[in-house]
Amino acid sequence: MHLSDVVYLVVLCIFPHVAQAQVTGSGTTTRYFDCCKPSCGYNGKATFASGSGPVESCNIHDNPLGGFDAQSGCNGGTAYTCSNQTPWAVSETLSYGFAATFIAGGSEASWCCACYELTFISTSIAGKKMIVQSTNTGGDLGANQFDLAVSDFQKYFVHRK
Repeated sequence: MHLSDVVYLVVLCIFPHVAQAQVTGSGTTTRYFDCCKPSCGYNGKATFASGSGPVESCNIHDNPLGGFDAQSGCNGGTAYTCSNQTPWAVSETLSYGFAATFIAGGSEASWCCACYELTFISTSIAGKKMIVQSTNTGGDLGANQFDLAVSDFQKYFVHRK
């Protein structure tokens, strides 16, 4: 299933490892999942508040690595997306999740770890909201696109062992 919706976005800062950005407007959503280490999981990708840092990565057995220097398993390294970086519903109209983002007029430093409130304005989910943290940046994304991280982790972890 390919998810593509038009959204209204507002920046929020509610996750613990958050960069601050200011943006409002419209955009689109798609979905992806590749299990690679999130691009916002490396030191130096964004400026963080004291006590916070890049996106956490896990090893092939879904155990947190505890550091940010390991290379992505998709490039021969040992770091992968952790299974807790999947969406969850809070209510019938609100959910939380993670996304790869590309925001026009910004840069990777302004997108990494920033949070956005998306309000869907088309299809059967019109009027519902999703708050996402940008954990990845998508070089293949269009302007103001949120590629939502959606996966069946259990199937993936069985296949990558």
